[in-house]
Amino acid sequence: MKPARIALTAVSLALAGPAAADLKLAQKEGCLGCHAVDKKVVGPAWKDVAARYKNDPAAEAKLIKKVREGGKGNWGDIVQPPNTTTSDADLKALVKFILSL
Repeated sequence: MKPARIALTAVSLALAGPAAADLKLAQKEGCLGCHAVDKKVVGPAWKDVAARYKNDPAAEAKLIKKVREGGKGNWGDIVQPPNTTTSDADLKALVKFILSL
């Protein structure tokens, strides 16, 4: 079994139900190549993103825009490439998942 698949399986077991489905979506969309739920990979850990935006009522819209258009500088010099292939509905689901952590 590949390491990424093992990690996804372990995290999926810890996050049951809808969260596991969101992780499968994240894997399908390639997000897990640069992100993980609880540790920095290339980009920030999603729990860190959720903590940063915890009290921001506009967080969902900001993050959807940032993922769609890409960006740089909020988490260091690492570039978030634009994501133009994920559907609006899937992108919204992924951002809601991240903010729920």
